[in-house]
Amino acid sequence: MKSLFEQTRWSLTDLLAGPDGPQLNDSLSQLEETLGDLESARPQLSPDISEAAFLNILQRYESVSTGARRLGAYAFLWFTEDTQHQPALNFKGRIDQMLAAVSNRMLFFSLWLKNMDAATAERLIKVSGDRRYYLEALRHFKPYTLTESEEQIITLKDVNGIDALVTIYDMLTNRFVFTLEVDGQRQTLTRDELGAYARHPSADVRAAAYRELYRVYAENSTTLAEIYNYRVRDWQAEMLQLRHFAEPISARNLANDIPDAVTGVLLSVCQQNNPLFQRYFKLKAKWLGLNRLRRYDIYAPLLEAEKKYDYAASVEMVLNSFRDFSPVLADQARRIFADGHIDSTPRPGKRGGAFCYGVLPGVSPWVLINFSGRARDVATLAHELGHAVHALMAADHSLLTFHSSLPLAETASTFSEILLTERLLRDETDLAVRRDLLANMIDGAYATVQRQAYFTLFEREAHRLVAAGQSVDEISTYYRSTLAEQFGDSVEVGDEFKWEWISIPHFYHTPFYTYAYSFGQLLVYALYRQYRSEGEAFKPKYLKILAYGGSESPARILSEAGIDIASPAFWQGGFDVIKGLIDDLEKLDSTLKTRD
Repeated sequence: MKSLFEQTRWSLTDLLAGPDGPQLNDSLSQLEETLGDLESARPQLSPDISEAAFLNILQRYESVSTGARRLGAYAFLWFTEDTQHQPALNFKGRIDQMLAAVSNRMLFFSLWLKNMDAATAERLIKVSGDRRYYLEALRHFKPYTLTESEEQIITLKDVNGIDALVTIYDMLTNRFVFTLEVDGQRQTLTRDELGAYARHPSADVRAAAYRELYRVYAENSTTLAEIYNYRVRDWQAEMLQLRHFAEPISARNLANDIPDAVTGVLLSVCQQNNPLFQRYFKLKAKWLGLNRLRRYDIYAPLLEAEKKYDYAASVEMVLNSFRDFSPVLADQARRIFADGHIDSTPRPGKRGGAFCYGVLPGVSPWVLINFSGRARDVATLAHELGHAVHALMAADHSLLTFHSSLPLAETASTFSEILLTERLLRDETDLAVRRDLLANMIDGAYATVQRQAYFTLFEREAHRLVAAGQSVDEISTYYRSTLAEQFGDSVEVGDEFKWEWISIPHFYHTPFYTYAYSFGQLLVYALYRQYRSEGEAFKPKYLKILAYGGSESPARILSEAGIDIASPAFWQGGFDVIKGLIDDLEKLDSTLKTRD
């Protein structure tokens, strides 16, 4: 009998029985029928439309969106199982084309919503119930919306143009293989498997792993950089020239419902706190017996042998850490396994990294990880299950409002990682292991806050450099300079790291995404500080934040928790928590030395 927590592939049958057969045909027929019902309502769209008629049309619009999302999710998830599998690629291409046509046929309704006069909008939004914030947020795009025919052309352009190029990027990079010699044995590895050696106890192995990573990317740099150039030019053409956003990042900020000024404050505070992480890296060099940390060493463990974790035991550990906070969280996370919605086995061709895809309200999300038994893999498991819990907590909302905005989407995932670390620290009696766990937490804070903020800072300038016609080498030189600014004299950075930027999928998939990680981590530190001071009284407040999903603006959701995202002091408070962790680690190290 299979264990519920056996490491295996996921099942997609809750979306579709397979890529052909009667169920697919029925799904396509039903989608066409609901789309026809929506289109037939077009003549009713006028300023004097009744509230009842409007709600009926809105329901039809949501039904089309549900059917389209189910098919699109199946195609995407099947493709990620093996990005080299031709039938999956062909199916995804066919569904993408079909969904582009669906999007164009239903476009008239969202354009009408954006462009209706203020009085009509106020009247109809007032009766829209749970869909209210969706409509309000949609109308924010009114100044940047084109005519129906222009919007249709952009949809077709995307699916046959930049989206296709990004798919090619995925196909190329997921096919990469890396070779590394460890203890006299030469291994052939995927990127995720190679990434495990960034935390290897041997300094030579860590260096070799990074050099091999960027050797392969450098060999493909011309192609990958050219794909990025087209990504940027496409973004500039659409967002600046056609839609007239103030800056390239402004389009992402509006989609997140975060003002440009707030993003600017966040990134500025991150830059001001470089000395904090530089202090940590200097301390870590001392603990590792190095005169100066190298970029290869920033995630190095403080223990000589990294602890290995069994998959089933790791799942239990994560669920128990959730249960310590609230049984609700643990029960929701357990559904992912009970429904067979997790793919945890590393293998060639499988998409690297990890993600959680919440497809529809009430349907447990699908989680992809590449679990290799590292401590980082356990943290990643907690992170992605946190995303899944967030989606399930918001299941009572409409499809249009159950997804949270990107910055708040990292709340549950990052908080879940902290809960896991808290449990690990509580249960661990060995001071050396505790020190390593605490160091891992600070390493994660750097990777999630500072590194991601600098990715966004790089993107802001890279878009300008591409628009100015700068070469790949010049962009790479600039990227290298952002590393120098981050690390100062605390870390020695090898020249091969100038190619790191072409290895970051978010730059290609979702420009200006990464500040959401910084936002989410610093926000969670503030929430965690409230939790430590308020105890049980905090828990309903936190669960309510998750239950909001995307039914309110980030600013309003957080204001209920007493948070002002426009205040530099709020963001600095997150860094103050990180400073406290570094202070605790320094004290723990002193205790260890005194004991020895």
